[in-house]
Amino acid sequence: MESFLAITQALSDENRVRALLALGDEEVCACQLIELLELAPSTVSAHMSILKRAGLVIGKKRGRWMYYRIPGKEASPVVRQALAWVRQAGTDDERIQRDAARMKEILGTDRDLICARQSGRRKEVAAGRETTAVVN
Repeated sequence: MESFLAITQALSDENRVRALLALGDEEVCACQLIELLELAPSTVSAHMSILKRAGLVIGKKRGRWMYYRIPGKEASPVVRQALAWVRQAGTDDERIQRDAARMKEILGTDRDLICARQSGRRKEVAAGRETTAVVN
């Protein structure tokens, strides 16, 4: 029952579902998810932690960055069923389709550029100068 409740809690937020579906079959850096969702890094991190606790994603830290992916055969049957249901339910949603197209662009962009841009935004916010300027 605990696993079921963790999964339903994780799926109760639109941004978590968007992040989950954005992963597809790829391993994705947190910076790429931040770019897609256009949320603060701490918010994306909190969302991904909830998905990870529910077993819906696997996260690994490499260097400075966290990378996430959908679990494979190691996932429990309940998790596999939940993932299949979410994928099926999201296929006709316009926002999910736009996210998929945007994620394709993001995955086609140099990951280091995206991470550097996200890192620059974090420094601006930490310095009390919230900005939308792109750091190259």
